[in-house]
Amino acid sequence: QVQLVESGGGLVQAGGSLRLSCAASGRTFSNSAMGWFRQAPGKERESVAAIRWGYNKFYGDSVKGRFTISRDNAKNTVYLRMNSLKPEDTAVYYCAATAGSPIAQNILRSESYEYWGQGTQVTVAS
Repeated sequence: QVQLVESGGGLVQAGGSLRLSCAASGRTFSNSAMGWFRQAPGKERESVAAIRWGYNKFYGDSVKGRFTISRDNAKNTVYLRMNSLKPEDTAVYYCAATAGSPIAQNILRSESYEYWGQGTQVTVAS
């Protein structure tokens, strides 16, 4: 059974930083894409970042230049480093993974992922 477990969320002041981790178990995703999405109260789920098996990285427009996605295939883990956090970054952050090989145009679409974590809350205080 595949499990994705996020950690690292919390409360931070605007301008601060956090690093989220997502540890996968049940199968390896070293040859697959993994990503981060977020959902704020009353809003639709938004793509944040994704990383392909070849370490190509993709970012949503609202986080470009501030967030960095990375992965450690030996640990079957993906990370999201978030800098210069803003109150509008407040949301539940979800890790996602796919056994497939989404093309670049689809890699930031939630429909491309079949495995999801339970989410971790990130709150940015102004």
